[in-house]
Amino acid sequence: MRMTEIRFDAATPIDGYGPGFFRVAGQVLKGAICVTITGARGWGGYEDSETLLALIGTVDVIFIGTGAEVAHIPAPLRTRLENAGLGVETMNSPAACRTYNVLLSEGRRVAVALLPV
Repeated sequence: MRMTEIRFDAATPIDGYGPGFFRVAGQVLKGAICVTITGARGWGGYEDSETLLALIGTVDVIFIGTGAEVAHIPAPLRTRLENAGLGVETMNSPAACRTYNVLLSEGRRVAVALLPV
């Protein structure tokens, strides 16, 4: 089997996660976060659509990590993001981290909003 190392160049990968925290580009961040190619910032959870709407024009899809288990996000949040032209995919936070990193390494315009596990 041939293994190919993933390269992120100047992008911001998610290095790991644990109970209540995420490690992004070597820095430990506690609580809910939003990560893009340029960095990570706090996210206020489902009630904070403004942080995600600020990404219009810079990303095509936002992965929303719903914590340890897959859950539906509130319908008003999904509607608001989709009406603004953002693709929205929900999954548990570990899967969202992995998916974000793979697509980031491919140079895709993605972001991830994560609730801690």
